[in-house]
Amino acid sequence: MFTRKAYASLAEWKRVSNGGTAALIEGARRVGKSTVAEAFAQAEYEDYLLLDFSQESEAVKRNFRENTDNLDTFFRNLFLLKGKRLNPGVSVIILDEVQLFPLARQAVKWLVADGRYHYIETGSLISIKQNTENILIPSEEHRIKMYPMDFEEFLWAKGDTITAGAIRDAFEHKRPLGDDIHRAIMRTFREYLAVGGMPQAVAAFVEGRTFEEIDFVKRSILSLYEEDLHKYDSEQNGRVSAIFNTVSEQLGSQSMRFKFSVVHKDARYDRLVSSLEFLKESMTVNVCENVTAPDVLMDLFVEKEKFKMFMADTGLLVTQAMAGASDARGSLYKALIFDKLGANLGMVMENAVAQMLVANGHGLHFHEFEYAERKADGTRGRLKKYEIDFLLVRGRRICPIEVKSSSYRTHKSLDKFFEKYDVRANERYVLYTKDLQRDGEVAYLPLYMAMCL
Repeated sequence: MFTRKAYASLAEWKRVSNGGTAALIEGARRVGKSTVAEAFAQAEYEDYLLLDFSQESEAVKRNFRENTDNLDTFFRNLFLLKGKRLNPGVSVIILDEVQLFPLARQAVKWLVADGRYHYIETGSLISIKQNTENILIPSEEHRIKMYPMDFEEFLWAKGDTITAGAIRDAFEHKRPLGDDIHRAIMRTFREYLAVGGMPQAVAAFVEGRTFEEIDFVKRSILSLYEEDLHKYDSEQNGRVSAIFNTVSEQLGSQSMRFKFSVVHKDARYDRLVSSLEFLKESMTVNVCENVTAPDVLMDLFVEKEKFKMFMADTGLLVTQAMAGASDARGSLYKALIFDKLGANLGMVMENAVAQMLVANGHGLHFHEFEYAERKADGTRGRLKKYEIDFLLVRGRRICPIEVKSSSYRTHKSLDKFFEKYDVRANERYVLYTKDLQRDGEVAYLPLYMAMCL
């Protein structure tokens, strides 16, 4: 059991809700939802009962179907079937993989109102239409989104409880960490890029497994995702799986923009929109949408047809991108860790930044714009295209971010952005591979400081 931030979210839920709602932990498969739920139940309650609907008996399911209108009978039967009784007021019932048996989720409304026990639900693909179309969604749910392990959790997994605090302190005071410290953190960050944040892969890394073995773990997870998507793909004619399998190829292009023709030569947004929404809700990908205007109310200016699709876990992206290099995986991982991949590192770095921003609760947006510089004679030159990699809102102000996979400090897009738009910016950041520096209004942050944004 690694230390996970979702545990703190559960602790806050228990303290504030005190049984008034059920906690619903949502996330992709294998991010650690069941593990953190059971660890929390063991540590924070006198007793608990685990109902795993991926393997629960038909008798238990029948009890949900037939007896939730009489909860005395329901609990009597449940405890007889499970061979365990819980004391009211100090116990919790875990409804694990609840998306596989939606009637259990519907029953939460009456179970919470009854008040005898606390309830924690876990689910993958839980908000997909097929899982909820025939049930009443309970309003008595407190949702907790759980993502792959972020960089701070990765540091904790390695037994490092100091580095994250040092990174946050340097960010807050905008002062460099020093070359030696920065190089050490950057080496660990590259390990994080290679391994990713799926707990099974991190466990293999911490145990000292080879990168070939770690990659095998990640390939198994990708296969599991593809199987899951196939199960729910019948109405989409295989489009969801096709989109998911092109993520690394899409990001490998110069613009990283999603191109429908990569999925199929005749593909169009209007034909794929339901498949795209399906994939987004699975939490296996992070979608970054273009906005037509840099405004604090960015959702009003989203251009949904223009987007980038990132993998929810950067380690899985690396594995998907290396799918055709089975004989060279070990050397490719070493090249990534020792900064020898060159141009191919760009999509990995941008994916990692996207992953860290989502883990911090940000929606993902980028901004394409055209700008013509004014010549010396006062006339305007030719229109040129520019792009801001990420646009955040911090402190009710716009915060533009450029991501560099190297030590280059150029930021032409940022300059043209502020020449074109009269916006009040919180900060303007360039994320790159060197230590923190400041040059005028631009702050250059090492890539791992995206965890602070």
